[in-house]
Amino acid sequence: MRILITGASGFVGRALCTALADSAHKVVACARSKLFQEVAKHEYILVPVVDGHTDWQMYLAEMDVVVHLAARVHVMRESLANPLDAYRETNVEGTLNLARQAALAGVKRFVFVSSIKVNGEQTVSEQPFTANDIPAPEDAYGISKFEAEQGLLALARETGMEVVIIRPPLVYGSGVKGNFASMMKLVTSGVPLPLGAIHNQRSLVAIDNLVSLIMTCIDHPAAANQVFLVSDGEDLSTSDLLRRLAKAAGVSSRLIPIPAGVLNTGLTMLGKRMVAQRLLGSLQVDISKTQEMLEWTPPVTVDEGLRRCFVAEG
Repeated sequence: MRILITGASGFVGRALCTALADSAHKVVACARSKLFQEVAKHEYILVPVVDGHTDWQMYLAEMDVVVHLAARVHVMRESLANPLDAYRETNVEGTLNLARQAALAGVKRFVFVSSIKVNGEQTVSEQPFTANDIPAPEDAYGISKFEAEQGLLALARETGMEVVIIRPPLVYGSGVKGNFASMMKLVTSGVPLPLGAIHNQRSLVAIDNLVSLIMTCIDHPAAANQVFLVSDGEDLSTSDLLRRLAKAAGVSSRLIPIPAGVLNTGLTMLGKRMVAQRLLGSLQVDISKTQEMLEWTPPVTVDEGLRRCFVAEG
């Protein structure tokens, strides 16, 4: 089977290419970074821009599957006056342009890694998101991913090309960046954190578990034209996550039990409402559909996934 992977130099893309390295599949890795070519173990293609005008024809010949990871990712400190236009250029127009060309080239399946933000920003009353919920994206990134999903499903109906959509929550693992990397640094620094009394519930997914599901969706017959949620299958409070991160790193957790209400008030007064939501709010996903339809179980436990965060890449 011949597989085209976009966004191959990204966090998920690198892990997926590594996992496929010893497979019998023929993998073509597409990335924007020239540096990626130095470590690529597959045929490599430099694609500087992914938008509505990118010409993919020469790369799609004889491809069986496309795994589309390339995206304009969520930006915490957005500076653009109209960020939705920028997200749409890559995440909607770029995705659908690639998918249309893939269908014309005879690609059998298009696997799209979307985001749990399509479902919404948080869950309440211990009611996890499901794959069948009515989407309720709130920010520009989530809206763009939802619009791409809708366009892909319409294209599947029009052309017969199979589409598989995967919506992951926060992905972590060795080499992770952003907020999770910052959390790891705080835990290992030994700085006392006022997060010892948080009783929320959040779903995460270890990079190895996400890669396992993507590989399953590449050729599983039941995956065609379905939406799947993914997680580790165990939800954690922020306090529990920090304690287990510390254990994985081999250091002592230093958590001060400040009530969540006090923290929420303080962070909101400081203009950090979104920070409060991520630290104190819940976001749970129900992966029962994924497990039952695909006969899939996350191969890596939470504690093993956290341990691997502290193992250097290479």
